[in-house]
Amino acid sequence: MKSVELIHQPGAPILSARIVLPLGSILDPIGMKGRQQLLAGVLTRGCAEFNAEKFASFVESHGANLRCEAGEDLLVIALKCNRIDANSMVPLILAMLESPHCNEEQINLERDLNIQMLKRLQEDPFQLCHDKLKPLLFDDGPYSSDPIGFKQDLKNIKQKNLLETSKQLTCRKALLVLAGDPPAELIENCRERLNLWNNVPISAPEPNPEPALNFASVVCNTEQVVLMMGFRTVGIDNTDSLMLRLLQVHLGVGMSCRLFQVIREERGLAYDVGVELMMRRSNSPMVWHLSCAVGRACEALDALLAEWQNIIQAPISEAELQLAVAKLKGMEALSRETGGQRADRLAMLLSYGLPADHNEICLKKLDRIEPAQLLAAAQRWLQKANLSICGPSSAIKELKQHWQRAQLESSGN
Repeated sequence: MKSVELIHQPGAPILSARIVLPLGSILDPIGMKGRQQLLAGVLTRGCAEFNAEKFASFVESHGANLRCEAGEDLLVIALKCNRIDANSMVPLILAMLESPHCNEEQINLERDLNIQMLKRLQEDPFQLCHDKLKPLLFDDGPYSSDPIGFKQDLKNIKQKNLLETSKQLTCRKALLVLAGDPPAELIENCRERLNLWNNVPISAPEPNPEPALNFASVVCNTEQVVLMMGFRTVGIDNTDSLMLRLLQVHLGVGMSCRLFQVIREERGLAYDVGVELMMRRSNSPMVWHLSCAVGRACEALDALLAEWQNIIQAPISEAELQLAVAKLKGMEALSRETGGQRADRLAMLLSYGLPADHNEICLKKLDRIEPAQLLAAAQRWLQKANLSICGPSSAIKELKQHWQRAQLESSGN
């Protein structure tokens, strides 16, 4: 993998840049969950000769858009600027990694913002439900919490912890992707700088074995119940990931998807229903979710369980497969309309060790996939369901009993 990659768009007036490092929240130690995301925020609060105020003024005076965030696997700096400002702005994002200030006052400000964000998230029933689902899938392993972390953990993180962690920022595994028409000398200068960075050993921890518990709940005094059924699946480089993506599209993407048509349109059981597949380096979670009225929660759970059994017991029809293929092709085309989207895609693929044309290879495979292959993938990865519920305590009690009965019946078969 080269340190600098170019998606050349001759004459493009806008330049998009992405720096990606293998420094996601999976590296957060227990007791310091949220450390990488806190560091990401602090990187935009001063570097090199710029204090926090001068840094913000410099970015704004160039009309640039800049963000820095940590996901589970990767830390990403994303820049969009005018081409004529590239010689000023691109070196700035390298300086963010080479000489971050990590000023204690700015760390405290960023910490307070993250704690405020956590408080807002705790008001969202879907977020509460998802927070309970993650430990069911990953125990207390590296994927078990949101990158923003926990309130008490954030309070535990000191300036010295971020300073120590920041030493990994200038690692040889860093990748810079430029999309647009940057000056040739800028590309060469960036390549020379990145090649001087250190060969810092970074090893991501292995996910924990799946825990025995498969049910969790959180009480929320609302007029609705949120149900999330989750499965621990495969990494993005696994050949089954394409099959699972097709199943996700078939089951839960758009108004034509299976869950929307059956659970919402035909039976009127849900306000909202869908399926998410969050691709990761390993053990990507697939989450089926719905929200419904308290009085129809058990009926909605039955419907969700019935669709689960359908997908692992019988192949979908050829017509359903072709619809999923067409939708996935359309989604793929929409996801690479802009230079920024293409830079995001290329940076992610290369960082995961996949070829630059990985998506094109997958698209060519789509027309040769058969329903039996999707069934086989579902039987391999969707056998163990985990249920998380958010709603009133009375509904949770009834749903837990319902879930336990369903599990007994399933094991009896």
